Amino acid sequence: MDFEDKDGAAALAPIRALISRRMALMGLGAAFLAPALGGCVADFGEGPGSAASPGGVFDFVALRSEVIDTHAVPDNYEAEVLIRWGDRLRARGPAFVPGRLSAREQRAQFGFNCDYVAFLPAPAAPGRPARGVLVVNHEYASYTEMLAPGVKVPPPSAATVAMEQAAIGLSVVGLVRRDGKWQVDLSSRLSRRISVTTPMVVSGPAAGDPRLRTRQDPSGRRVRGTLANCAGGKTPWGTVLSAEENFHAYFTGRVPEGHRETDALQVAQAGYTAAELQTIIEGGSVRRAAWAKHDPRFDVSVEPTEPNRFGWMIEVDPFSPASMPVKRTALGRFRHEAATPIVNVDGRVVAYLGEDRSWGFVYRYVSKGVFDPAAGTANGRLLDEGTLSVARFDEEGVTWVPLVHGQSGLTEANGFSSQADVVIDARRAAQVAGGTPMDRPEDIDVSPLTGHVFVNLTRNTERKEAHVDPANPRADNEDGHILELVPPSAAGKVDHAADRFAWTVFLLAGPLEGNAASAGGVSALSGPDNLAFDPQGRLWIATDNRRWSEAKPIPNGLYACAVDGSLRAKPRLFVNVPRASEATGPEFTPDGETLFLAVQHPGQGLDPKPARGWPDFKEGVPGRPSVIMVRRRGGGPIGGVRKR
Repeated sequence: MDFEDKDGAAALAPIRALISRRMALMGLGAAFLAPALGGCVADFGEGPGSAASPGGVFDFVALRSEVIDTHAVPDNYEAEVLIRWGDRLRARGPAFVPGRLSAREQRAQFGFNCDYVAFLPAPAAPGRPARGVLVVNHEYASYTEMLAPGVKVPPPSAATVAMEQAAIGLSVVGLVRRDGKWQVDLSSRLSRRISVTTPMVVSGPAAGDPRLRTRQDPSGRRVRGTLANCAGGKTPWGTVLSAEENFHAYFTGRVPEGHRETDALQVAQAGYTAAELQTIIEGGSVRRAAWAKHDPRFDVSVEPTEPNRFGWMIEVDPFSPASMPVKRTALGRFRHEAATPIVNVDGRVVAYLGEDRSWGFVYRYVSKGVFDPAAGTANGRLLDEGTLSVARFDEEGVTWVPLVHGQSGLTEANGFSSQADVVIDARRAAQVAGGTPMDRPEDIDVSPLTGHVFVNLTRNTERKEAHVDPANPRADNEDGHILELVPPSAAGKVDHAADRFAWTVFLLAGPLEGNAASAGGVSALSGPDNLAFDPQGRLWIATDNRRWSEAKPIPNGLYACAVDGSLRAKPRLFVNVPRASEATGPEFTPDGETLFLAVQHPGQGLDPKPARGWPDFKEGVPGRPSVIMVRRRGGGPIGGVRKR
């Protein structure tokens, strides 16, 4: 979708031609080509809910494209805050007191800057209300935003570092359903916090490798904590995967001369060159330096291999409070955004992964073994042995190139002595193997109806005309786009483990002409970040854009979008979130009647800060990142009943 101006049709002509040629070469034919082209240019001739095609009906009028101080949903819906940063997780936990920040309290309260949200229902118990858990990531802590406007930020200390470390990671929140509505269950034994100090197990090809060993953990198989947790995914066996994204930002210092990691530090820190990284480290923030001062494992001059212990996908069992999270190294180490695991037609588990950075890569993991429904959480072993690949796009399709030691140039001559080296330095492995650098791959999701794979590419303003390619068709890409990957299928069975897929541009984001309001039910959208499919197979897109502060702003929020029919790739704004925040982690309950959505960093960076902060709007209370819950007035599925 490119909401073009008067000259936009000419600008899109090459993209239309490219899609037409690619679809013909892949044998997808006119039936697939028509909606693919429809996804590139919006047609404003349809009003909301006027299409009768499958997936083309919604029961709400799109919200106005305006930036507001609070959240908003359509008139026939209601939204309320389910849980806020600082809210207690247990009945006897500490209550939130503005300005009173300590590690002890943060460890017992809902964490800061919520991102990914996963809902898992608990087994039904006769005669008892329905229960479940919400697993929520907390990406980072910003001390400035944790204090009320005008309150002076204290200098870094051991206490402030411990508080920040306790405020991030994950929250597991017990829920109970009463009077048809989900609410926090303060009596739940499942509620807990996972943070920078929580003990974790390392599994897979890097477990025990010398590059993961430290003085604190000479085995290389036990890690303290997780950080920079962004998006994630749910496994078919009922656990949650959490992505460690911008882990590189927490380390400082200089690796001793002659150490193994001196040359490898650029990959240990997510693919920077050694010179670039040292510049970042030496110009690092006061607070990052404070982490290293008060927790020496974040000083690479003290612990050169500690960065190698972060940047993984971790698996959490929310129904086993005593269980230790597991860092699954077979899924590779890079700035992870998300992981979307599914069971393939042959029983193997396939996971799609995005690397959230400009010029990041799209990855796929295929397990060696097959899923056993009777094995429960023991299926986690499937994430320890398998093949990690990187996507290489061309005009005709996408090839999955294996990242396996001894293949694709991943040899001793190129600095890869083992599969452990490949997964520890997965980004460099993807570069050597010839993966396609993308426009900041974030969330990836799979349609429950078609099996097509949708890839969010949020933005990349560093891409110039000389670097434009078929899968990244715009230079200076401020607004981002979404790709649709089409695995081959036979007799209606989709093969996600195939070496070659087809693909098309599903949506090119950008401003509407005169985008003061939604036009004909279609809304301007910029910065696609997180994705979710509802039970009816419609796509929902959460955004993180930078146009919210422009003269003709595009708000951040959650957009509903059909993936087929005449309203294919025509998003409409469903939830508007407060200015300066982003919408993250959209999640539906299995019945589709409740939507959870995280609101991250409300009011961040506003100068002067407002005296009131969302969602409390009370004097002396800062903005509080929160999870909101959306329901249809009178009940029923979010978005309405799908008509056929």
